[in-house]
Amino acid sequence: MAANWKLEDDVNDFVKHSLESLQLKKTIDYNVESAMSDYMKDALKGSAKTKNKTNFGKPDFHIEKYKIKNNAIPVVFEDKLHLNKLIALNSDGIKDDEKSVSAFAVNGAIYYATQMIASGKYNEVIAIGVAGDSESDVKIDVYFVYGSSFKTIKQIPKYQTLDFLENQITFENFYNDCVLTDEDKHELLIKSKAELSTYAKELNKLMHNHNITAPQRVLYVSGMLLSMQDIFENKDSSDERKLIQEGLIPEDLKGLLTESKRDGILITSQIDEFLKAKGIPEEKRKLMIASFNEISKDKQRDEPTNLFPQVSKLIKEEKVSANKQIFIYIYNNIYLQIDAFSKNLDIMGELYSEFLKYALGDGKELGIVLTPPYVTKMMAQILNITYKNKVMDLATGSAGFLISSMELMINSANEEFSKGSTKAKEIIEEIKKKRLLGVELNAEMFTLAATNMILRGDGSSNIQKGSSFDKPDSLYTDFNADRILLNPPFTFEENGMPFIAYGLDRMQKGGLGAIIIQDSAGSGKAVKSNQQILKNHTLVASIKMPVDLFQPMAGVQTSIYIFEAGTPHDYEKTVKFIDFSNDGYKRTSRSLIEQDEPIKRYSDIIKIFKSGKNAKSKIEANWDLDATYTEDFITDSGTDWNFGAHIKIDTKPTLEDFKKTVADYLAWEVSNIIKNNAENDRLGK
Repeated sequence: MAANWKLEDDVNDFVKHSLESLQLKKTIDYNVESAMSDYMKDALKGSAKTKNKTNFGKPDFHIEKYKIKNNAIPVVFEDKLHLNKLIALNSDGIKDDEKSVSAFAVNGAIYYATQMIASGKYNEVIAIGVAGDSESDVKIDVYFVYGSSFKTIKQIPKYQTLDFLENQITFENFYNDCVLTDEDKHELLIKSKAELSTYAKELNKLMHNHNITAPQRVLYVSGMLLSMQDIFENKDSSDERKLIQEGLIPEDLKGLLTESKRDGILITSQIDEFLKAKGIPEEKRKLMIASFNEISKDKQRDEPTNLFPQVSKLIKEEKVSANKQIFIYIYNNIYLQIDAFSKNLDIMGELYSEFLKYALGDGKELGIVLTPPYVTKMMAQILNITYKNKVMDLATGSAGFLISSMELMINSANEEFSKGSTKAKEIIEEIKKKRLLGVELNAEMFTLAATNMILRGDGSSNIQKGSSFDKPDSLYTDFNADRILLNPPFTFEENGMPFIAYGLDRMQKGGLGAIIIQDSAGSGKAVKSNQQILKNHTLVASIKMPVDLFQPMAGVQTSIYIFEAGTPHDYEKTVKFIDFSNDGYKRTSRSLIEQDEPIKRYSDIIKIFKSGKNAKSKIEANWDLDATYTEDFITDSGTDWNFGAHIKIDTKPTLEDFKKTVADYLAWEVSNIIKNNAENDRLGK
């Protein structure tokens, strides 16, 4: 029986012996706390925003030798005596408070990893927690950490020993298990959406309590998030950028009431400085600042006032200004968590949609109904968007389609050229500056879109304010898009179909386009645009979407139409018709409920689009492909674009139909006989 450990050094010795048994040598392959490179020491300090936190020291062991595609992926260990010191959990997951980070192995290891990523020096870190009471009673937990939050982690439970650290090959095999799958990403997207929705509800109540109107609320959030961003010297390269001014933190808002030092003025001034440093063109900057001036317009919001429940636990003072209360809530629950939210998530759009649910005017009269992020991602995947494409959206809204496209483009660049390589960085910079184009008429939406793209590392260069139809043609010819994604305002003529007609006419031949729209546009409401489209372009596919997709904002039947630009429709070729009305989700006025394997269904629908009924061997959810997928011809009428017009109903009766009909008839006859006998008895016959 193994002797019980008495000191934490005993746990350290166990780890050391485990590594040495793999032929890993101290100071060459692994290091103890005291022998750390200056680069890693600097990374452990975290970002400017986290340097004021408690200093928890350094990990017990670390490995800096492993790389994947030339990207360093360090491994950090934290050891604790006693098995009950392995991990501290609560209902939200792994606890990240100071006490838990200090006292528990996994919590400490993940904290070190998130700090290293927050520093900008690493993109991914492996965190290992080791705790036990003896060699026979010890546990090892391994986590892949890919962001600067405790929510950007993935446990790798199949690895319960350190054998994967033996050499480069074993580490690469381990890393392959770490990489987020499509299911992981979809689950993260939905989880992020739900979490952001919870914060939005709380924030909505807080701003309502402070008499901030619904239209102002999302501008408050987007403006305050920008004011929290560090300001760097504007250089073409993001490497080694010089910090010229730190972003605002709650302590910077002093509650002073002089005109130049009011909390609201400090916030809007910081936003203006940030936008200038980003090199945002003056006209665009002035448009954005005009929207953000709502924050500083009302002096009363800078006067100290009582705390509301949403922030009472975050603030020590008895009274602070309304602006500071809102700032603190956003800082703690959104800004510091922003890395935890899925990169495909349209943060501003989600907040906007949530605020509208509780507003008196819900935005329907504006036709502003934003596409859910898992749908924008699906549509971008259907168009097979990569770094090679140029993507535009002529009704940009809060930029949900551009965000999903940008993430697919960046991922493809990283996969092909190695994440972190000079070539990948150059392409990603080009994607953000030259390969995305958005046009938005609504001033609030324009500001949200620009903010969204800035928060994503700035793909805001080509977010244009104005009507897509009034912009000079040179904007489109110079951009030369080969992909277009759209959810047009549904109050526009013909349900918004003129947007896709206009965009397809201004794309490269062979380019692909997708629009999600009320499907009455495909059955008679948009005949003029549809007929014009078919003269110049090809309808490739029609996908019927869930009727409750936009609940509670709008309960309308929508379809996605997919086009190939530049080739007139060939009526001797079939169109793909897909029924995706069951996407696996049930929607209520307040939540999104998983009902029928939605993660698998959103993965499967891409395969069904590509392979039709031949996808049967590849799909994972339970589908009746004969009822879900068909190919059929359309006419030039522009009124037969929907799945329902092409359902083939088999009217030939089966043996089962015959048996049921006979059974029903016999049941009816017997019922009549019994009824007649009862009637005769009553009459004494």
